[in-house]
Amino acid sequence: MAHFLIVTSNEPEFLKFTDALTSENSVETSLAASSKEALDAISGIIPDLVVIDEEVDGTSGLEIARSILMKNAMVNQALVSRLSSDEFHEASEGLGILVQLPPAPDAAQAKSLIALLEKMP
Repeated sequence: MAHFLIVTSNEPEFLKFTDALTSENSVETSLAASSKEALDAISGIIPDLVVIDEEVDGTSGLEIARSILMKNAMVNQALVSRLSSDEFHEASEGLGILVQLPPAPDAAQAKSLIALLEKMP
């Protein structure tokens, strides 16, 4: 079973997304409500994917992604962002972000993300 760590201080915005992950797929999710909780969580069993909200408890998602990368460069990450795809590419370059997600991701994004991960070696 795959494990996704959802990093957000606004859990209700992710309910459709997490419900789709857990009910329609073999995915288990856990929640980190701060950058510190996310970094602590990846110190143990490494999740298959970390999904990071645009801002979490006053810290930008990009900064959290950078911190995770510095702690363990092998962690797959997806990031919520309102930036255009070009702006997002520029802002996240070098962070190894797999995919940009829209605010309040839903079941369609969950399915798309699962399909992307299944194609990875």
